[in-house]
Amino acid sequence: MSGKESAPSRRDVFGGVAVAGAAGVALMGAGAAQAQGGEKIPPAPAVPGSPQSKYPVPPLPEQRQPWPALYTRMNPRPDHGETSYKGSGRLKGKRILVTGGDSGIGAAAAIAFAREGADVAINYHPSEEPDAREIVALIRKAGQKAVALPADIQTQGACIRLVADAVAQLGGLDVVVNNAAYQQSKASIDEITPEQFDQTFKTNIYAPFWITKAALAHLKVGASIINTASVNAFDPGEELLDYASTKGAIMIFTKGLAKQLAKRGIRVNAVAPGPVWTPLQVAGGQLPGKIGEFGANVPMGRPGQPAELAAIFVLLASDEIGFTTGSVYGAQGGKGTI
Repeated sequence: MSGKESAPSRRDVFGGVAVAGAAGVALMGAGAAQAQGGEKIPPAPAVPGSPQSKYPVPPLPEQRQPWPALYTRMNPRPDHGETSYKGSGRLKGKRILVTGGDSGIGAAAAIAFAREGADVAINYHPSEEPDAREIVALIRKAGQKAVALPADIQTQGACIRLVADAVAQLGGLDVVVNNAAYQQSKASIDEITPEQFDQTFKTNIYAPFWITKAALAHLKVGASIINTASVNAFDPGEELLDYASTKGAIMIFTKGLAKQLAKRGIRVNAVAPGPVWTPLQVAGGQLPGKIGEFGANVPMGRPGQPAELAAIFVLLASDEIGFTTGSVYGAQGGKGTI
């Protein structure tokens, strides 16, 4: 795409995955993969063509970017399904708002939604414009309407305006995906500043509350709300105290709201990812020096890629599972916490 010719191609990035997978598993067999409490996890076999060998495994290149970070500068670049996701019209005619839709899980969901026939509005922090332009282009290439809505969603006013703009430009709203998140790792509670705590809660739980409340005036029978929770809602990382607390709140928010909205014909569900390779991790989401081993502590032996979660969001947004509400879908590489 324009301005990106110097970036490595997807073939370059993932072409040597099978070799890297075997090497990474060998390293894990030597004791590189450990759970948070020091427990060693047996490495998954690097069977050619298996899920384990499909994507890069630890050790990953150590790297760091200023918050909020750009996926276009990550090494390797995350896979959002740009070349792999194939749609079949499962969401034809739906109008969907995705927060944090410029990169990571939100971007993968937005691409999949478009290829399934939906028009998509993506919200993102204004500093993430370069990533957002790529996702908008992919939505339009799928033949669907793409709406770019840059906004910092830490205030109620911004969230209300975001919903109003999405409704106005999409012509209505059928699905809301509350996905945007803020994550900063700190080894001790003593290191969590009031400013970090405030930003984490405003982004991760206040914003979904405000956005959902504003969206309900426009959602009709058959609509769907999808929240992004986390494995940390069930198994909190000790270095993610504030982030994990918000993800636990999202899980309960999802279950409680599902009970309220069932009588209105609106479903509410959540997706709880494990370690997934997104800009959150290189923008302070991991402790210094820990990027290399990111994802090594799950039985799959590697972090997930955003593309591997896209189909879950498509299913939850579709009309195919009308009896499913108040549920949390896990994608955690074998941790098995849900």
